[in-house]
Amino acid sequence: MAGDATTAAPSGWQEGAAGLPGAGYGDGEDRRRGDGRRKDRDREDRARERRARWHRWDTRWSPYAFVAPFFLFFAVFGLFPLLYTGWASLHRVELTSPDDMEWVGLHNFSRLLTDSFFWNALRNTVTIGLLSTVPQLLIALGVAHLLNHRLRGSTFFRVAVLTPYATSVAAATLVFVLLFGRDHGMINWALGLAGLGAVDWQNGTWTSQLAVSTIVVWRWTGYNALIYLAAMRAVPDELYESAELDGASRLQQFRHVTLPSLRPTILFTCVVSTIGATQLFGEPLLFSGGAGATGGSDHQFQTLGLYLYEQGWVNLHLGRASAIAWAMFLILLVIGAVNRLITRRPRRSS
Repeated sequence: MAGDATTAAPSGWQEGAAGLPGAGYGDGEDRRRGDGRRKDRDREDRARERRARWHRWDTRWSPYAFVAPFFLFFAVFGLFPLLYTGWASLHRVELTSPDDMEWVGLHNFSRLLTDSFFWNALRNTVTIGLLSTVPQLLIALGVAHLLNHRLRGSTFFRVAVLTPYATSVAAATLVFVLLFGRDHGMINWALGLAGLGAVDWQNGTWTSQLAVSTIVVWRWTGYNALIYLAAMRAVPDELYESAELDGASRLQQFRHVTLPSLRPTILFTCVVSTIGATQLFGEPLLFSGGAGATGGSDHQFQTLGLYLYEQGWVNLHLGRASAIAWAMFLILLVIGAVNRLITRRPRRSS
């Protein structure tokens, strides 16, 4: 009996030991470790969800953030001046007191219809634009055609062609003023060697417009030539090889292969050159010398840009100048509409 008691005691002790503090220690540790792993997984899931949400936001809104500076600067320096100029064109306002506006409606625009100086400036702008745009683009086509062939030092010639475009308007115009000088200009000196009389370039109507157009042609020919050269590089070589197999000469390849391929580029340069001619300002202003914004003693080469400057910053009529600016803007819109009609017609025919 004693032996049975002694052998039963450890069994009861073990059963009672299960309720003592510290019993089941391994199971509690496992539970704590499991809870920790679940918390870590929850934390990782939340971090993964944040990264996924940030990626969605980044994919959706980053393009808008990249282009936002352009729209911001356009709104400040483009859209706001345009709208303010349109508002000022409907008022009588002087530059000395821009806050003192008197509503006049369309009076500033109707006044332009009877303003002989405005029509003279518009006529001079069209004339100088034709005298500069047509030779400029023709010469640019020829220069691009020469640069398109393999030449030694082709990179040098391309940089040299672009050099006039990188030259300051003031520097280029002042040099041409010296060249077209009446008494000591190099152009009149060359005419004298040829047995011709000296020409008063600044005081003549056609001569002054031709001189201003020469400055524009010199500055922008290289720029347009590089545009044409880039377009010529995109023409497939197979077209030239097929034309050469058919016996076409270089001139025929240029007429029947190059020019049709360059039609969109030519239209683009025509529109850009026309817009530049409409906004022509620096060359005639500096070419007139002491005449200022009048464009010569008889307004013989006063452009729309010069007339706008004269009304706004010389005569201080801000409302009239704003009306002229909007008239130029409407002219550019008409030019853009004509270009759209011209470009859509080949697409319909094709």
